[in-house]
Amino acid sequence: MTTNTSTAPPGPPVQTGVGVIVPYDMALDRELWRWTPDDVALFFTRTPFSPMPVTVEMAEHVSDSAAVSRCTRDLITVSPAVYAYGCTSGSFVRGVRGERQLVEAMRAAGAPAAVTTSGALLAALKQLAAVRVAIATPYDPDVTERLGLFLREAGVDVVGSSHLGLSADIWKVPYARTAELVAQADHAEADAIVISCTNLPTYDVIAPLEARLGKPVISANQATMWAALRAIGRRATGPGQRLLGDH
Repeated sequence: MTTNTSTAPPGPPVQTGVGVIVPYDMALDRELWRWTPDDVALFFTRTPFSPMPVTVEMAEHVSDSAAVSRCTRDLITVSPAVYAYGCTSGSFVRGVRGERQLVEAMRAAGAPAAVTTSGALLAALKQLAAVRVAIATPYDPDVTERLGLFLREAGVDVVGSSHLGLSADIWKVPYARTAELVAQADHAEADAIVISCTNLPTYDVIAPLEARLGKPVISANQATMWAALRAIGRRATGPGQRLLGDH
């Protein structure tokens, strides 16, 4: 018996893979896909579950280098061209050195290239020539303070700050509340505003906030995808978002 293949579609198309390592409570996989071009596939894996609220202790738990190494190896079979550690607090909680150690852990475990969310935020600020920022976070005061310390250690001046004080269910925060949070954080001296946390939805508010405030607004997920895709010669998709227009 022969099969007629004359009407078969030409695909499947060749796709480049991005390995994404996220904390066990990540709920915004779909948002990351929105920045992803059609010729790129995202392969997700999660750190081991632990029933912890979003605190400094949780950030330290999900950024354990051994766990991140295991997560990296979990995706080796599908051959991602780059890996992204998609957690802001986990990549800033141990300072600049801790962020670099996460990159080194992924590379040592087999990643051909690697970025972290907090490293991506620094790269995005450099791309936009922003040296003074306001920060908007869903965290409690202690975690928010760690973000400020990380940025200052990296040479970025924090001139404004606001936070929601949440320790759970961050992915449920509505856009309107996030917009209020950003407005509260903004400062006349800020060159840009950083919205922290990869579990806080931001895709649809970035461009409107930039138009309203007259300055770049960089979110954790946006920066993560921008940096990961840039590392493999691709461009993130986000209409009207300043970072994505400044390559």
